[in-house]
Amino acid sequence: MNIGVDAAAFGMANAMVAHTNDVNAVYWNPAGLVHLEDGQASFMHANYFANIAQYDFAAYAQPIDTESAWGISLMRFGVDDILNTTQLIDSEGNIDYNRIQKFSTADYALTLSYGRKLKIPGFQYGVNAKVIRRIIGKFANSWGFGFDAGIQWDRDNWKLGLMVRDITTTYNVWAINEEEYNSIKGAIPGQNQDLPESTEITAPKAQFGVSREFDLHNETYLRFSGNLNMQFAKTNDFLATDFISIDPALGAEYNYTDLVFVRAGFGNFQRITQIDGGTRLGFQPNIGIGFKYKGIEVDYALTDLGDQSAALYSNIFSIKVDFSVFR
Repeated sequence: MNIGVDAAAFGMANAMVAHTNDVNAVYWNPAGLVHLEDGQASFMHANYFANIAQYDFAAYAQPIDTESAWGISLMRFGVDDILNTTQLIDSEGNIDYNRIQKFSTADYALTLSYGRKLKIPGFQYGVNAKVIRRIIGKFANSWGFGFDAGIQWDRDNWKLGLMVRDITTTYNVWAINEEEYNSIKGAIPGQNQDLPESTEITAPKAQFGVSREFDLHNETYLRFSGNLNMQFAKTNDFLATDFISIDPALGAEYNYTDLVFVRAGFGNFQRITQIDGGTRLGFQPNIGIGFKYKGIEVDYALTDLGDQSAALYSNIFSIKVDFSVFR
């Protein structure tokens, strides 16, 4: 749930909270759903971490009336065909490759979203209710529930946004398959000796965003946007204290006649520990491009260009369909 959705957003380093205004607002800030004029659908596929993981997302949203809108989304992030080598050596100490099995681990999230305009001009708010499902082969699975809340304000070409994720704290309750657990308990001496905790807690996080669009005339536009991604704990983020850690993100988009889009962004500023014990500042440069024709938009993004961060590069593709073109 922290990764993000939509290749257009990845191209701008996910600096989307302030100006998101389409179906993908179900993730970035449900307040932006109120800008929809008709139904929209969105689909995304990403080969994440240099093709190690598969990340998929689908969403649909539409207006309820002139003041409100709703949306629904489903995402999956999984690593498939993981080799289980814990039974590689039989009881007599022989290596038997036929004992190797494969399993998958995957996270799923189903989100219901609602956005509505406030009585104050320029203000709108939105909420998400989400169900989390996590599966680790036959070993364990969990269910979780949580809520997000967001608000936006726009005036002229300026936009502000605030999104608080897991605002009530999200709880995942795990069920451990003890039979499967006992089968791997002694695979590595001294490890996996105790059952893991059965409850996983996700603390609230906040994102504050600012966006400004410039009219370059001849139906071309340039947008700059920025996010401050905040966690209420000390991490390896660029700015970190015992109370709060902040990871900034900056993005830009060039829009040529609402037909061609070119994007770039910098985010994921982290302090990375070196082999010698020192630290360096890592960051993730991203680029992207998009094409839109008759309500159908196709986008692509390449993340971590030049391998400047600890994360591996990822290729992201997405498509967005505005159903108004079929009416």
